[in-house]
Amino acid sequence: MLYGREREQAAVDALLDGARDGRSGVLVLRGEPGIGKTALLEYAVAAAGDGLRAIRVIRAAGVEYEAELPFAGLSQLLAPGLDRLEALPGPQRRSLEGSFGLVEATGGADRLLTGLATLGLLAELAADQPLLCVVDDVQWLDPSSLDALLIAARRLQAEGVALLLAARDTGADAGTGGGAGVLPLVGLPELRLTGLAEADAVRLLADRAGGALTEPVRRRLLAEAAGNPLALVELPSVEADCASGGLALTSRLLMAFHGQVTGLPPATQTLLLVAAAEENGELEVVLAAAAVLGVDAGALAPAERVRLITVSAERRLVFRHPLLRAAVLQRTPLQQRLAAHRAIGEVLEDGDRRTWHLALAATAPDADLADALERTAQRAEARGAHGGAAAAYERAAGLTPDRDGATRRLVLAAEAATEEGKLAQAEALADRAGARTDNVFAHALLDQVRAVAHFWRGAYPAAYRLLLDAAATDIEPAHAARMLLQAFHAAWYVGEEPVAVVLDRLAALPLGPGEPLAPLARDLPAAVLPALGRPAGPVPDVRVTAEAARRAGAESPVDLVQLCGAALVLGRDHETLELAAELAAEARAKGAVGVLPTLQFFLAEAELFHGRHRDAEITAAEGYALARDTGQHQWTSQLGAVLACLAALGGADERCTDLAARALAPGSSASAAGEPWAQWALALLDLGRGRAASAADRLHTLTTGPHRHHIGATRAVPDLVEAAVRLGEPERAAEPYERFARWAGAAGTPWAEAVRLRCQALLGPDELAESAYRAALDLHEGTHRPFERARTALLYGEWLRRERRRTEARPHLRAALETFERLGAAPWAERARTELTATGTAAPTPAAAAAGVLTVLTPQELQIARLAAQGLSNRDIAAQLFLSPRTVGHHLYKAYPKLGIASRTELVALF
Repeated sequence: MLYGREREQAAVDALLDGARDGRSGVLVLRGEPGIGKTALLEYAVAAAGDGLRAIRVIRAAGVEYEAELPFAGLSQLLAPGLDRLEALPGPQRRSLEGSFGLVEATGGADRLLTGLATLGLLAELAADQPLLCVVDDVQWLDPSSLDALLIAARRLQAEGVALLLAARDTGADAGTGGGAGVLPLVGLPELRLTGLAEADAVRLLADRAGGALTEPVRRRLLAEAAGNPLALVELPSVEADCASGGLALTSRLLMAFHGQVTGLPPATQTLLLVAAAEENGELEVVLAAAAVLGVDAGALAPAERVRLITVSAERRLVFRHPLLRAAVLQRTPLQQRLAAHRAIGEVLEDGDRRTWHLALAATAPDADLADALERTAQRAEARGAHGGAAAAYERAAGLTPDRDGATRRLVLAAEAATEEGKLAQAEALADRAGARTDNVFAHALLDQVRAVAHFWRGAYPAAYRLLLDAAATDIEPAHAARMLLQAFHAAWYVGEEPVAVVLDRLAALPLGPGEPLAPLARDLPAAVLPALGRPAGPVPDVRVTAEAARRAGAESPVDLVQLCGAALVLGRDHETLELAAELAAEARAKGAVGVLPTLQFFLAEAELFHGRHRDAEITAAEGYALARDTGQHQWTSQLGAVLACLAALGGADERCTDLAARALAPGSSASAAGEPWAQWALALLDLGRGRAASAADRLHTLTTGPHRHHIGATRAVPDLVEAAVRLGEPERAAEPYERFARWAGAAGTPWAEAVRLRCQALLGPDELAESAYRAALDLHEGTHRPFERARTALLYGEWLRRERRRTEARPHLRAALETFERLGAAPWAERARTELTATGTAAPTPAAAAAGVLTVLTPQELQIARLAAQGLSNRDIAAQLFLSPRTVGHHLYKAYPKLGIASRTELVALF
């Protein structure tokens, strides 16, 4: 029976009703230990089975002492659905099979792919009947399980899945827990449980303690419990011990449990210790390990009689409350805990769990056990569980007898912690390893670890310097090349000169033709240096470079991503459009989902530059969601800023400012990676709305500051020219225009020269303006850049109108208006409409139909509709877009009425 939880029960009921109606939902129950989270989970399980519309239930719980066992929690949750793995797309199925150890994992699993596979399996389990997933003690889930579960949680839409999570508050009174923590739960719907109201607390205490308490003791217990239901239930049994002031509530509850355990027979206490140390609660394992310690199964009965522990239908031992498990372990002397872990390790079959328990029991160096732990770490890395790998490498280092071997394992632990994103842990491990060795290569690798930590914090100069120095040491050129490629990424955010330094060093490396990174080291300088005004060799075709790198053994698509960005630097956007689309398709097919946000950033840029605004929005929106799901803050900033730019072009003022603000928020970094794009977005919004002064101020800072070499800053120079001329201050754009003119010359593309000529026409002199505008319009033909051509036509039309050549102006203004409306560029369309009216002719009224009926769809609906029109099934579409088939069907169901159609056949006709 629940006391005083009507509001919370209503929230749970609403979650379950949504699942019954085909809607997915997530709810996180938060609160201190004993506040009633588990009781609410049990209420949900009971309510799920009520009535004719029963809901299937799967459940799991985090265990404090299994936080280093990769995917322990997730395998417990999804075990009932393993018979449905074959229904998942190949890469997702293989990822989950590898994560659970059903097949040997190879090549390093993608953490996002495992999360998407989790989503797919939950959807499969909900296909026949709504599904309730209950996960208790989320704060103790192993990080790999928590990552996958949260990725699935954030992408649930229309599967009929209710996900109910319970997580303990962090803080001084949060108990002894560790694990993955609850920080990643931020952003999910949350219900915080507080203490019971006084009347409910009085009723609960009276029902549980009856009349056995004196009035002074009853009043003291009510005051000390502060409405905590577990305290009201457990503290009466030890009321004499609870008078000691100053103890936190959790400590008093632990004392209560200590007392209950102490009263049991010694053999029962030993069996409870084994059960607390064995993370899965497997009855057979616990009894076998207890037998090693001389305790038989009969010792279980006294603990069952007082309900400290129960045996579930699945033959698992379940403690009455997680704090009871903690109390058992805390009260036991170290030697007894070590003996329990040793006994568990001895009875487990060969495997990672056996290795971990034996490692926990070890008190002296053990070479064989250290080797076994390293193999455990390698398997964890292959499954994408880098946090578990870091812990295994670190413990292996502690058990390694020889100094060099221990140092090597600490280096591996630091690298794995970096991959997991545990930057402070990685740096601490790197410092420990560095203090133990004089090996040059080891120190270079440790500096690389430190540099990655600095990079992800936004400390780009420190990351750049560490990588540059590490690459200069006496290490193999192949390792130096990889470090310099990372240094190029860091240098890009520092300034032009550091970029040039890195590229010069990269070009000078003595790499043989068979080295995987040799084509990139050779061609990246040639692709980028001319944009900085530096001489370089012939500009390579990125497709040729990519093929050469593949033949040399480069990992595709991961090693080839930077080629997409390099092509954009010098305006070869069409090459990026082709290569990024090809690599993105390859990443989807291989399941290398983690690299997709990077590719989608470059692809969205290229689509935007080609005037394919709707395509760019779809690409950037998907990449943004993937980056958010995987905590790739750099790419959420970058892709959010691109979306802000598209919102500015569309005249969505509020959306633009909101996205730009989020892109500029530093978050966990010292600076925002998307700052240049975000500033350009805000400037475009100002320019489109006629706020030339604000636009000019923002653009002048962007195009003359430390980011002036960035792709967005370079492409923003024509906007600065337009804003400065409108203000009557063309001199503000003089120096940026000169650099842009040199860049356009180096680019050597018709579109870049067309835009330069437009800038020249604006800057004057007037007698040369017309020839410049006409030459620009001629060059725009065939460049597939409708937005840029329309802007040139608009400016030329405005110039002709000011020259009182209204008749000549009208065709250019009409063409510009038609293009802007088709692209959904509302501010520019309004400006063209105003100019056309000023020529003395009636401008057509705004019409959504001008941009086509498809504009009524959201980006996700449009993306799904396009794939459906190509003949893909819902399941195929789901696999490609990392959604569930039911969610795909849900979006099509919403899209059809918007489009005025009723079938896929009609959809094909629309496209």
